[in-house]
Amino acid sequence: MSPVFLNRIGTAVPVHEVHGTFRAFAEGLIPGERERRLFSRMADRSGIARRWSILEPDGRPGLVDREGFYEPGRFPATRARMERWEAEAPALAFRAVEALGPLDGITHLVVASCTGFAAPGLDHALSAHLGLDETVARTNVGFMGCQAAIVALRLAHDAVRADPEARVLVVNLELCTLHLQERPEVEQLLCFLLFGDGCSAALVSAEPEGLRLDGFRCALMPEAEEQIAWRVGDNGFDMVLSGEVPKSLVRALPPRLPALLGGREAEDYDLWAIHPGGRSVLDAVEEACRPPQGALSQSRAVLAEHGNMSSPTVMFVLRAMMEERAPGRRGIAMAFGPGLSAETMRFATV
Repeated sequence: MSPVFLNRIGTAVPVHEVHGTFRAFAEGLIPGERERRLFSRMADRSGIARRWSILEPDGRPGLVDREGFYEPGRFPATRARMERWEAEAPALAFRAVEALGPLDGITHLVVASCTGFAAPGLDHALSAHLGLDETVARTNVGFMGCQAAIVALRLAHDAVRADPEARVLVVNLELCTLHLQERPEVEQLLCFLLFGDGCSAALVSAEPEGLRLDGFRCALMPEAEEQIAWRVGDNGFDMVLSGEVPKSLVRALPPRLPALLGGREAEDYDLWAIHPGGRSVLDAVEEACRPPQGALSQSRAVLAEHGNMSSPTVMFVLRAMMEERAPGRRGIAMAFGPGLSAETMRFATV
């Protein structure tokens, strides 16, 4: 069969930088001095310098955003958060698509998000904005968490293998900052401290440009299935991201690596596009997989600049690798999600 390529990636983030404001608010929710000191130490070690949100921050003590979406003592219910997602998501998606560059002949549209849902939804908004033909095949990937970008690329890959004339637009959009919770637990607040908003758009086709997509593999880790969870609650989506995840990855990844790496050794891969779920997650992947020294530098740079944006984040890493324009390099992309599960993609630069 003809090879399939990830041709281009465009990205976009909102204009509001919020990391300091969100951190100060979270720290103010912790009642005990000892717990606040622990939170501060862990936040200092997060590897995150900036995060971006559709919400404009408010610098006054005890407040989150300037408009009062998060009113202390009266955080919004899920319906209000979904209405905000529906209102804000299209504009950010349009910016990512514009960054992708000229598009023509799109036959398939794959949209992934786990932070908001509406029907008719983002796929319809994109179709109308881009003037796509009404026969374009649309697929929505929902609630697969941070690994959804690789799942969406797998769907695009399969579409092009089935029809080499196919041109697939893949959009990953998450507004993670719509799901803050007013809770005092340190582990939960550290989880919220990771996440920001962002969007990626990508073109997948049979044109030999960008990254050749060589194969995909998934691994479920049922022994840790409750360590990452994402469920709909009355006041937004309830995120569980256990501090045990890094330890679980160190234990679970090594026996699964031969399959995930397509039968090759770690040193056979020059590029490691690892989803930066957090500094400790990247440290765990380094310990478990033993990639070449410095191979996770682009993942760490994306984490520092954007935090964890859920599904688009690994696409930001892949875009940085594509911009280096060094042909003939073999790579592996890896992202983690609820389950605990890992989705991987093998690729090569052309």
